[in-house]
Amino acid sequence: MRVDAIYENAQVIGALAVLNGRIVALGEDAVALSTSRRIDLGGAHVAPGFHDAHNHMAWFGMSLTDVPLAGLNSVDEVYDAIAARAATQPPGTWIVASGYDQNKLVGGHPARQGLDRAAPEHLVRVKHTSGHMTVVNSRVLSQLDLDHVPVGGDVVQVDGSPTGLLREQAQLLLNPLIYPTPVEDVVRGLDHASRQYLSEGITSVQEAGIGGGLVGQTPIELAAYQQAREAGVLRVRASVMVAASVLHPLEHSPADDIEFGLDLGLRTGFGDDWLRVGAMKLFADGSLIGRTCAMHEPFEGEPDNIGYFQVPEEDLATTIMRAHAAGWQIATHAIGDRAISVVLDAYAAALARFPRLDHRHRIEHCAVLPPAELKRLASLGLIPSPQGRFVNEIGDGMRAAVGSSREAWLYRLRSVLDAGCVLPASSDRPVVSGAPLLGLADMVRRRTASGVLLGPDERLTPSQALRAYTYGSAYSAFREQDLGTLEVGKLADFVALSADPLDEDALDDIRVLGTVVGGDLAFEA
Repeated sequence: MRVDAIYENAQVIGALAVLNGRIVALGEDAVALSTSRRIDLGGAHVAPGFHDAHNHMAWFGMSLTDVPLAGLNSVDEVYDAIAARAATQPPGTWIVASGYDQNKLVGGHPARQGLDRAAPEHLVRVKHTSGHMTVVNSRVLSQLDLDHVPVGGDVVQVDGSPTGLLREQAQLLLNPLIYPTPVEDVVRGLDHASRQYLSEGITSVQEAGIGGGLVGQTPIELAAYQQAREAGVLRVRASVMVAASVLHPLEHSPADDIEFGLDLGLRTGFGDDWLRVGAMKLFADGSLIGRTCAMHEPFEGEPDNIGYFQVPEEDLATTIMRAHAAGWQIATHAIGDRAISVVLDAYAAALARFPRLDHRHRIEHCAVLPPAELKRLASLGLIPSPQGRFVNEIGDGMRAAVGSSREAWLYRLRSVLDAGCVLPASSDRPVVSGAPLLGLADMVRRRTASGVLLGPDERLTPSQALRAYTYGSAYSAFREQDLGTLEVGKLADFVALSADPLDEDALDDIRVLGTVVGGDLAFEA
């Protein structure tokens, strides 16, 4: 047999042969085949391509032109950064900044008065790193309908005056000014993001919400992904989660059970190897570091704050029931322990009424997970989707939010595996840095930025972490038949690394040497 390419001289597997984008032979069987293209990997360590199970690709790509705020130490530095950008833009234009975390800033959240001083002639929007809140200046605030704040959000006030901080669903007040995003801007963001992803060894992703809600860019967002694919700038495989607000009742025969979903009856699984419809994405609550997620007990130091839901609890249950009955995979954002309890109740009710063995329903983040709820999650066959990188970048803020009595419940990893769940890996980029090698190291070490060991019993071995970032993530998207391991018949997506990812001592120094997607060398260092 003559194949398209043979990649040789790789650690562990030796060689890999590719035909029509798939692996057709490994090891000595691959070396013996005929080809016009042999690529010497120079002794690199080869692993399956990384799969980010929960990221915001378009948001990340478009945010690369925002004023960067990550790493700043005070609100005054935020104001200085805004002022510097204002000096380069015409009056009346938008200044968008992103990546601040009030837990890391002296002075806490920015305020409209400071933004007004920094950019008195511009429209200013400053996005929290979590995506769950935004601060705007007075020019923007004056254009918002503050008399009709959406349920599941609030406009923060001090002494009866808005500070400019819009939390959770209150951010939708900005929609008349900024939504929808032009498709060409989304395509450009996907282009920039996928270039970055390839350099980090990422070959496939799950986009955690398109078409509506807090993270959707436009009601025709899937068209942007399709255009990006047709233009050759969607360089990694993408499963896109559809915002729950986009699903709607469908006209159907009484003999059919497809009564809720997308037009034409589209649902999870529609698409091809490059672009497909994934789960329905539903928000239950908010942010842990922003202290808006729904908790059973108050946040540390805030006896009157237990967070809140983004939609009424009964609506959550109804939406989950209808989507499950219509055959959708469901991915519900639930961070606080109270939100997790309510979502588990809803999944349990749906599965009891409409049993389905291989549903692979998910809880995104699943951040504050008590032992009893972990057992229930496993018994229902659910997939939790935590983010290992959170421990390092925002772990100190998470610890401060819950206090020592609940610290052991934060972003559990090893306990999830021990309970029998399949564990995917993800970044939630751009909330934190999305490079998988950083995530792998944090899943193994679980050290916060201040050096605290957060949940020592939740540490993974390098092998477990790598499997989560490959097979586990593929499984969570119903893609394990094609992705996640290097086997004959699977798609030829892999990464060449400078050192062994199973060697804990090497984790800090590993570099991506090359990334192959469908047998083609898509990135070379």
